[in-house]
Amino acid sequence: MKRITAVARGRVQGVGYRYFVTDCAREAGVYGFVKNKPDGSVLIVAEGGREALRVFQKLVRAPDEPVIRVDTISVSTGEANGEFAGFWVRW
Repeated sequence: MKRITAVARGRVQGVGYRYFVTDCAREAGVYGFVKNKPDGSVLIVAEGGREALRVFQKLVRAPDEPVIRVDTISVSTGEANGEFAGFWVRW
């Protein structure tokens, strides 16, 4: 298991992106959370297998979403610690 910490920038707040990311996580089978940041970006923390995280990272770029626009996603990787039992929006 691996862990990614990602920051998405673009039109990612006020457009349902956090809920979109939650759906992507459930589809890919990863655990973690998504949260708006004060600077207008969105923080994503996810844990899962390598392939599941690869699929998840592809999905959260939202290429076919008409309202969401992800300009960049910066990602760092590390070891999972197994603290998550699902994927949730955090406030």
